[in-house]
Amino acid sequence: MQTNTYRLLSKELQIAPRVLDHISEAEEAVKGEFDHLDDIMAYNQYKVLTAFQKNRISDTHFAWNTGYGYDDAGRDALERVYADIFKAEAALVRPIIVNGTHALTLTLTGILRPGDELIYCTGAPYDTLEEVIGIRGEGKGSLREFGVSYKQVELTPEGNIDLTALKNAITEKTRMVTVQRATGYGWRKAITIPQIREWADFVHQINPNIVCMVDNCYGEFLDTEEPTEVGADVLAGSLIKNPGGGLALTGGYIAGKKELIDLISYRMTSPGIGGECGLTFGQTRTMFQGLFLAPKTVNGAVKGAVLCAKAFEMLEYDVCPKAGDTRSDIIEAVKLGSPEAVVAFCEGIQAAAPIDAYVKPIPWDMPGYEDQVVMAAGAFVQGSSIELSADAPIREPYIVYFQGGLTYEHSKFGVIKALQTLYEQGLVSLD
Repeated sequence: MQTNTYRLLSKELQIAPRVLDHISEAEEAVKGEFDHLDDIMAYNQYKVLTAFQKNRISDTHFAWNTGYGYDDAGRDALERVYADIFKAEAALVRPIIVNGTHALTLTLTGILRPGDELIYCTGAPYDTLEEVIGIRGEGKGSLREFGVSYKQVELTPEGNIDLTALKNAITEKTRMVTVQRATGYGWRKAITIPQIREWADFVHQINPNIVCMVDNCYGEFLDTEEPTEVGADVLAGSLIKNPGGGLALTGGYIAGKKELIDLISYRMTSPGIGGECGLTFGQTRTMFQGLFLAPKTVNGAVKGAVLCAKAFEMLEYDVCPKAGDTRSDIIEAVKLGSPEAVVAFCEGIQAAAPIDAYVKPIPWDMPGYEDQVVMAAGAFVQGSSIELSADAPIREPYIVYFQGGLTYEHSKFGVIKALQTLYEQGLVSLD
């Protein structure tokens, strides 16, 4: 760590020298990983730039439209750019998609019909999708209520998609098979692009009409290819995660085959209207600019996750993924072993934030979650998990999930403050 920075952190910000020395040692150990991540970032930066240039983006694409949103040139151009980046036939990119769960819900409900079967191939879905599917919660319009059946196939002990079990699960009713790329609140590594390629090829060999759908949340720009480049038929995600670059104020995206995007657009608005309407509320400028910055922003967040892994590995905590593992999302899971440690970690992340740093996060009954959840997020955009944040369900074995940081330096400071808080509360030893 540079002398001036070390002095600032220790003298003015009251970070313990033992914490700073530990982080410096961890950072030195992972610098080789950073070189590889920088190469992925550069590739994706030029990929995004090329899509902007190909679609002749100009200042006119940042203009307001009103009413129904007919002929919104900015909206249409933004969706073409997304389609090009994801090597898809079409895309929907809308501020009226309220979050990642909504984007996924539109995808599921737009394509699936009564009598169809949905199979999740990565075990249980993220908590907020359980009520969408109908695993829990009655009377809320779930897929189950509308006659869509559900199965899930667990991952192998090694964290791979169990293709043999999936083959046995597929029936004539199977319309869609789904992969959740990110870990969610699970203890596993994210699903990689090579794994997605193998899975999509395998499914399409069994039945080319089965839709391969990927929950791409937290996974954008982690590799030089996206799921729709390697066989996935459709994917969905949130703009206040990776692709919004920290600037998008809200929204979600869906990209894939045109026939599927058309079906989803009819669910998003109404049959016969689809994607031709939908106001963007003057948000195209921030959506474009955030997308342009996203590869660099994601790079900082991934580096922060690698540093977090190494710092806690060195203290003999279980972490997932490990510092040297291939990454396919921006999330780092640390098994802290107690609710007190989980809350202390989140207190440190909150204290590192530019917004609401004075607030102390406490566990609460958050809508859509089965257990109480503690969340730390002092963000410019509320709920933005490409910004520095951490969260954890209050349940054994007490795992905290760290992610984000608009810059590497801020993500690194989050690791520093989390460790400092644990150290101050006597929950970790640095002797």
